[in-house]
Amino acid sequence: MNEAEFSFTLNDRPVTLNTRASAMLVDVLRNDYGLFGCRIGCDQAVCGACTVLVDGTPMAACSTFIFEIEGREVTTIEATGQTPDPVQQAFIDARGFQCGYCTGGMILLTRSLLARHPDPDDDTIRAWLGANVCRCTGYSSIIDAVKAAGRLLRQEAVR
Repeated sequence: MNEAEFSFTLNDRPVTLNTRASAMLVDVLRNDYGLFGCRIGCDQAVCGACTVLVDGTPMAACSTFIFEIEGREVTTIEATGQTPDPVQQAFIDARGFQCGYCTGGMILLTRSLLARHPDPDDDTIRAWLGANVCRCTGYSSIIDAVKAAGRLLRQEAVR
């Protein structure tokens, strides 16, 4: 089966596993670590449901091989635990989700966006979130959530 050992950081915790180099990150996260917030949508890296952050950059886990994350830091939606962080709270307050299928990816995209652009305009938000398909909300509440999250994070930074 040609398994190899891969080590990386998963949600701030160092992990090591033996698997095939051709294993997809989405399958490892779901099957080996029970992290089901990384959804399987299109399985072609176009819907964004499987979005994770790798070293802070959004990546489609369905098209990322496990060997590509060797020695890197992977963050999934589960990293925040049970207490909503400012981005999650903004999505809750702005009703930035309905069915929730795309929400994990949207929140991770938003975190990455706001880390780079703390006060993005609508066009920048649309460009970033265009990597994640939402079939429920029509995006206006999601855009509102991103703006609210940016305000919350900027307020926290001032404190």
